[in-house]
This record gives sequence, structure tokens and C-alpha cells, in this order.
Amino acid sequence: MAIFLTEKSRVLVHGMTGSEGSKHTKRMLASGTKVVGGVTPGKGGQVVDFDGLAIPVFNSASEAVAATNADTSVIFVPAKFTKAAVIDAVDAQVALIVVITEGVPVHDTTEFFAYAQKSGKSRLIGPNCPGLISPGKSNVGIIPADITGAGPIGLVSKSGTLTYQMMYELRDIGFSTAVGIGGDPVVGTTHIDCLRAFQDDPETKAIVMIGEIGGDAEERAAAFIKEYVTKPVVGYVAGFTAPEGKTMGHAGAIVSGSSGTAAAKRDALEAVGVRVGVTPSESAQLLRSILGK
Repeated sequence: MAIFLTEKSRVLVHGMTGSEGSKHTKRMLASGTKVVGGVTPGKGGQVVDFDGLAIPVFNSASEAVAATNADTSVIFVPAKFTKAAVIDAVDAQVALIVVITEGVPVHDTTEFFAYAQKSGKSRLIGPNCPGLISPGKSNVGIIPADITGAGPIGLVSKSGTLTYQMMYELRDIGFSTAVGIGGDPVVGTTHIDCLRAFQDDPETKAIVMIGEIGGDAEERAAAFIKEYVTKPVVGYVAGFTAPEGKTMGHAGAIVSGSSGTAAAKRDALEAVGVRVGVTPSESAQLLRSILGK
């Protein structure tokens, strides 16, 4: 099985007519994703050809959903248009909205996240994330589809590149779903949301959780794991060598004193039984030992 994204998911691409949207639509199609339409205001009625497959473009998500029964949208639009695109998808009651765009103002994110929460119909993933993949079923976003196969591991990660590395390190075992939640201060889906879903997925046997310095998301995840998660969890926290007070690449990765440091996060996770590697490769080896691989 998989979480959030399956072979039945019907995907819209906001910004499909743009360069990034077009490039990644082609990649998603090649990996088996059911892309059923694009959304670009003012370009409704056009058709984009992807190697002989004609995909229609709509002016709004509501029009697209009515015509295609889409249930998923991936956002490839510039930051200044992202809020409008997400609200458009929420208004269309799209169940899963994946926001790839980076540089989205936090004020905009809080506004459209609250809008989605109020609707009660839409789950957001991102912004500033690589998306998610259920190998062999569907791939929404920019995660490479050919670096791993299907298997029993669930992966949730703040970092895009570390998502790819962990998938590659454990490619011979495989993944149910890998979710890149993004590293901004406000994200639509958290470590805890994914941990809960993986715990409830009968075919996910073990979980890898990748965090990074800054904030308290990993500490809150540790408290959740202690209370609710019975499956084995392996962790990695990026930033063990970062100096105090250093702002890293992600807007959310800010360290103040001992709060938010990699060591503090490791201690919180290990206190609830999560085994934490010092490097991604060590975390992968810990997972292998748990699964007897």
C-alpha cells in the first residue's frame, strides 16, 4: 500500500504550460503518474502534447476537476502566484495539494494553510518541498523515480536531497511512500502527520524520519512516537556540525542556544527508542539491521 498517493491518484499540474511545469509533467508521466490536466488561468482550452499524449489545460481547478475527476494537484507556479493557485485547488476540493514552489512568503503560507484547514477537504504538502512518491504507483513533484522501488519502508523528510539519498541507500529494500514535507517554518503536512499515516498503513514495516536543525518539529515527533508509534523508527538529523546561531539553507533551520540543535533533537528521539545515525548512510545501516537486511 501507500500513503496519500496511489496508482489511482488523478493529478492536475498548476503551471503545466510553464517551463518547470512542463518539464516535470513529462517526468511524472514517464514514471506512471496519471496526469489528467493542467491549470493555467487564461490558457483554458489549449492542449499540451507529451510524446503523443494530449493533456488538456483549464482556466481553473474547478473546471479541471469537473472534467477529469482529478483528486491531486501539484503546484509549479512562481512564489507570487502560489497562494492563488492553492486557494484555487482548495475551492475545487482537491484532496491532495503538493506545493513545490520555494520562496513562498510565510504570510501567504499561513493564509492558504488556514484556508485549507477550514475547508476540511484538502491536505497540503509543502511548500518548498520535492513532493512525494509511491514507487511503482505514482510520483508527484520532482523526486527521481528511478532510484528505488516499492517496498516496506516509509520515509518522511524535511530535506529534498536527503530524501533522494536515503531512497538510493535503501533501494534494494524499497519504499511504500517517500514524502518530502519541506523545510519552511510553516508546512502543510508534518512529520507527525506522516508518522500517523505510516503507522496505520499495514504494508509499511519500518519508518525513516529525516529532520534538520531549527524549530521543534523533531522533538514533537518524538513525543508522538512515544505515545502512538509501535513500528521501528530510524532517524537522521542534518546539521550536527552547524555552529550555534547559524541560519541554514531552509528558512526553518535556525538554531538558538541548545534549542533546535541536532544533538538536542537526537537526544529527544533516542529517548523514545528511535535509533539515530550520525550520517545518512549510518541511518540506512541501522534500518537494515532492524529489518534483518
